[in-house]
Amino acid sequence: MSKNGKFDPERFFRALADRTRLRLLNLLGREEVCVCFLVEILRTNQPNVSRHLAYLRQAGIVVARREGKWMHYRIEPPDDPGAARILDDVLSLLANDADMQRDRRRLEKVCCGPEVPIALQRASRLENPTA
Repeated sequence: MSKNGKFDPERFFRALADRTRLRLLNLLGREEVCVCFLVEILRTNQPNVSRHLAYLRQAGIVVARREGKWMHYRIEPPDDPGAARILDDVLSLLANDADMQRDRRRLEKVCCGPEVPIALQRASRLENPTA
């Protein structure tokens, strides 16, 4: 998206031209993911992940939802039909990449398995008190 709310192809393609942002898109897939899990998988700091997510948000590719102190992100396909098709193709391509598959397996393990780091276990309980 541009400042006037219209689709900005240059920003869209720049958003897709960075490995970290591609990894983030791959991790989001068709789900909503808390930034705390993204930080854990990418093994980087929260400001770095948030900066990349902000770029994806400005490009009209992801949306965010706040729950308490945690931000959750999910892919929101662009309104532009051509860009939406390109994004879908990129996500399919990423799903078949060995490195990206490894990231997805780590997310499944960190997000849902018994090896969730203690800090993330507490975060998950705070996010969803019924869990």
